[in-house]
Amino acid sequence: MFPLEVPLNYKTQPPWEFLLSASRNSLQSYELSRLSHAANLRKEIAQLLDSWLEENTAAMLARWLMEEREHSAPAHESRERSAAKDEGVAALDPRGKTAHAASDNFFADRPGATPEFRSRS
Repeated sequence: MFPLEVPLNYKTQPPWEFLLSASRNSLQSYELSRLSHAANLRKEIAQLLDSWLEENTAAMLARWLMEEREHSAPAHESRERSAAKDEGVAALDPRGKTAHAASDNFFADRPGATPEFRSRS
């Protein structure tokens, strides 16, 4: 998404000799260059935070889907068995589960449920 340009070498100490002997104009120029660099770093940090949030959101969505599938699998299988018994004929795949077409709606067989919220503890 965003190309990251991370400087390999940060100077932690200001150039004291230059600063102590510099004219007012030089100090103003130095100040503006440092403020510009700080603003650029802030933009990079914001981009990194946005990327971090997007990646965590995608991971959380995957985790939620896995948990939903695990949680709803037993109920889903029992509903399929009941429906197959009611119809008298069931199309079974090799694993013994009722077969579905690939075009079936992924959430069509689930009742609308409110999401569960977990508190951090």
